[in-house]
Amino acid sequence: MVEQSVEQKAILIAGPTASGKSALALRLAQQCGGYIINSDSMQVYDVLEQLTARPTAQDLSVVPHYLYGHISPLQHYSAGHWLAEVEKLLAQPALQGRVAVFTGGTGLYFKALLGGLSAMPQVKDDVRDYWRRCLSIKGAQYLHEELRQRDPAMAQRLKPGDSQRIVRALEVVESTGRSLLEWQADKGKALINPQNAQKLILVPDRPWLRKRIAQRFELMMQGTAIDEVKALLALQPDAALPVMKAIGVREIESWLKGGMTREEAIERAVIATCQYAKRQMTWFRNQFGDDWQRLEMPQQVENASYA
Repeated sequence: MVEQSVEQKAILIAGPTASGKSALALRLAQQCGGYIINSDSMQVYDVLEQLTARPTAQDLSVVPHYLYGHISPLQHYSAGHWLAEVEKLLAQPALQGRVAVFTGGTGLYFKALLGGLSAMPQVKDDVRDYWRRCLSIKGAQYLHEELRQRDPAMAQRLKPGDSQRIVRALEVVESTGRSLLEWQADKGKALINPQNAQKLILVPDRPWLRKRIAQRFELMMQGTAIDEVKALLALQPDAALPVMKAIGVREIESWLKGGMTREEAIERAVIATCQYAKRQMTWFRNQFGDDWQRLEMPQQVENASYA
């Protein structure tokens, strides 16, 4: 069922990493007197500011930005957490009547926003920690057999080596007594009515995007990215935490420990980022319909305006 927040006017800007989403969001937010809400799963974390390409201090001073860098890197954060925070934001009296500009590269966040993501249960930390310890000690195949005993239908859907999804399924069935399949079947709640939203996807040329990615990562290495990774590692984060999947963390860590040269770290990070961008574009192409306007050329992005 669609709630009252669906009358909120919004601009949704999706696209692969380094495609220029943040700059477009800033320009459109200025144009319509709106505010920006982060829709990227890595930009929610503290510590990794430049490495996750969060908006600069200058950008933050131009229009209000929300849900950036507000979560400890030692915490787990999901699309469900994000949706709950967005719902509270949209209800704030100070933001009523203003256009919300959502921008980021996490497709599940946009899907959740429009009601296409099932409501997922909260999992207690001790349950999550237990199954992650089991994974590290006994391995994915053992956990897959455990899942087959507890939730055979879900186990049939997952490959024995799909460790993260197996752990998630076990967390859910232990915490709620219900299969993850049952939770996934429940219809999600829309916060934004698609009819009230201008929906844009940036679909840049791949050679152009690869050049942008390489240039950006070099600037990150010249900037604060190395110090950010050092600060993150000083917290001694669990390797299974989502923040550890941020591209550049493992590469810079390996370089700092002498496992590769600076040039190798940059090259591997650029390759990983390009691969991630390709996966993002595939996801958007398969999940978003014709009601999303595709902006393929830089000129189209430059000419985009609030409709």
